[in-house]
Amino acid sequence: MHTERLFIRPFTVDDAEEFMPLASHPDILRFTGERPLESLDDVRQTLLNRSLRDYTVHGFGRMACIEKESGRLVGFSGLKYLEDLKEVDVGYRFLPDCWGKGYATESALALMHHGVREHNLKRIIGLVEPANNASVHVLKKLGLKFEQKIKPEGCVGDMDMYAIAILSR
Repeated sequence: MHTERLFIRPFTVDDAEEFMPLASHPDILRFTGERPLESLDDVRQTLLNRSLRDYTVHGFGRMACIEKESGRLVGFSGLKYLEDLKEVDVGYRFLPDCWGKGYATESALALMHHGVREHNLKRIIGLVEPANNASVHVLKKLGLKFEQKIKPEGCVGDMDMYAIAILSR
């Protein structure tokens, strides 16, 4: 799949080195609640346990976003089934030098449309820490509306849940 500026493809374990900053950079992890990963083995295991597992179990997951112009992996975007909430979440994470370029909106919109077409999704949520203004802005641009505050499994504090219901055509 591709957008105007990005190639979007499934992750492989071979992406571990390029994925490392997305899983270890403190500015990137600031609002995720995740601890930084410290080794390539940890990153490979995370890719296997999350994205690659999700592709097999659910048919979708977070996808690698490759900048067409440079050919580098600059982030991820995509849908993830959240077992504890029984909901499909849209999420995105990009390298700091890509912030403000619209890549999150561009990639997430394409993947949301794909989820509706290919997986017949009727509702998509977005979870965000209330202080993460940039991510809140993206969710609103994607058409999601604030629904409620929740405390998901494994999270320290409350999160804001945004959602969009997709009407059948």
